[in-house]
Amino acid sequence: MKLKKMVMAGVLALGCAGMLAGCGGGDKKPAASSAPAKSAAAAKPAKIVAGMDDTFAPMGFRDDSGKIVGFDIDMANAISKEIGVPIEFKPIDWASKETELNSGRIDCIWNGFTMTPERQKKLAFTKPYMDNLQEFVVLKDTPYQKMEDLKGKKITIQEASTAETALNRDPQLKAAFAEVKSYPDLTACFMDLESGRCDAVLADTVLNEYYMTKKPDKFRELPDVVSKDTFSIGIKKDNQALVDLLNDGIAKVIANGEAAKISNKWFGKDVLLK
Repeated sequence: MKLKKMVMAGVLALGCAGMLAGCGGGDKKPAASSAPAKSAAAAKPAKIVAGMDDTFAPMGFRDDSGKIVGFDIDMANAISKEIGVPIEFKPIDWASKETELNSGRIDCIWNGFTMTPERQKKLAFTKPYMDNLQEFVVLKDTPYQKMEDLKGKKITIQEASTAETALNRDPQLKAAFAEVKSYPDLTACFMDLESGRCDAVLADTVLNEYYMTKKPDKFRELPDVVSKDTFSIGIKKDNQALVDLLNDGIAKVIANGEAAKISNKWFGKDVLLK
């Protein structure tokens, strides 16, 4: 009987020890305290790689020394400081931008990237930070005064650009031109215009106006607006954490006035959406 009591006491002691071990030893709660830390760390990437078209001045392009500069580059640098994550720009083939994103070679598309209804079906976007218009540019000494004057004429656009999307939305407008020629970059479009190989370029107003400041007596913009959209940052549909992180950074650089300084540097005024 005495031996039986001793065995029972041993079993109870082992059971109690097991229960204490399973409960984390009473008041200690390592699992509860470490879980949030791991979750917070997982929300921030070590680096953000942004795909860009390095010919899209003044949003992102190469200066005379070959360095990548521009409005979006300065904005990214300011946002990087606020969110504590390095942002690296990677030049890509603009026509393959969505393939680059979906393959994981880049984390976002950020370089004067227009948020259109067509793109919203495939991608997630941050909060828009700037308006964007699509307008025609012609040589200053040509007789064209409005879009209707370009009927039966030749125009150029950039491949996979918002201009191309705008024309595809309006088959009647597209059919009005004798030829619509597309190039991988807008520099080639403007070269065609200067040489007389086309009659007009359809492109983003920010780019049109940048080219016009470089050659003020060469070009002029027609008053017709083909489409009005907004610039945003494109991200994979399933990456809401990155959308939230960049939205936080955008809000902070607008609130602290840094975005306005960057805008004035490149455009001479504050163009940011509030």
